[in-house]
Amino acid sequence: MKSGFVALLGRPNAGKSTLLNRIVGHKLAIVSDKPQTTRTRIVGVKNYPEGQVVFVDTPGVHRPTHRMNVRMVDVALEAMRDVDLLTLVVDVSVAPGPGDRYLLALLQDVTTPAILALNKVDLVAKPRLLPMIDRYRRAHSFVEIVPISATDGTNVDVLETLFLRYLPEGEPLYPPDFVTDQPERLFVAEIVREQVLQLTHDELPFSTAAIVDRLEAPADAAVVNAYCTIFVDRESQKPIVVGKGGAMIKKIGTAARAALEEYFGSRVYLDLHVKVRSEWRDDERLLDELGLRGRDRS
Repeated sequence: MKSGFVALLGRPNAGKSTLLNRIVGHKLAIVSDKPQTTRTRIVGVKNYPEGQVVFVDTPGVHRPTHRMNVRMVDVALEAMRDVDLLTLVVDVSVAPGPGDRYLLALLQDVTTPAILALNKVDLVAKPRLLPMIDRYRRAHSFVEIVPISATDGTNVDVLETLFLRYLPEGEPLYPPDFVTDQPERLFVAEIVREQVLQLTHDELPFSTAAIVDRLEAPADAAVVNAYCTIFVDRESQKPIVVGKGGAMIKKIGTAARAALEEYFGSRVYLDLHVKVRSEWRDDERLLDELGLRGRDRS
């Protein structure tokens, strides 16, 4: 039997969360085309006949501009030191930049074996992949290089086979029915934030957060009650989330409630409020509530 931890690393929007969701078969991480969607470390577990793989999805590595970003990068870098196998996920549909070079430089400082997953191959012509593969092969001694598409599943099964090949022998680390260590409160907040990002489109920057103030979800309840606050940076952003006559906040609530009812398997009452808190991304206490803890936090 094989078992161990596999970290999914990459730049923002590389497709790490989409890959995690596809492999595990559950929606564990929210997905958006806006940068810095994943903010915390998310664990997902999948059992195979040959063993158990514990996946660690990490925030995209980027240049930090706020305390929140510093913690996000800390989470990603910490994961590099605590796993058995690294997987660098690269978006092949965009040109490589300084962020890619920075990640490759970080890999030089670790002895952990690394797989390169060239993601979004469904968006590029095959001839473009060959020079890219050659360039990455010269840049780092990856144990494997696999072109994949997390969206349509191309070669994801091949990637999963390789995870098991390079993990150490060992007994399962979690029970067979264990899927994730993500608290329900955090998951609810993330689903709400996902709908804010998707439905406000380009009108609202990614500087928004959601926190569950109260969650009533007993196992035998017919209805799950969730009370949630959405934070924005500026007063001018609040009307964007609320919408004319409350239309947008109602739309966000309807979409989030549908996703949560599927998750909980029961009806959900979702109460949403919008508050303005300037500079919340530098608020240490709020970052703790968001579950975002860097190397300097317990």
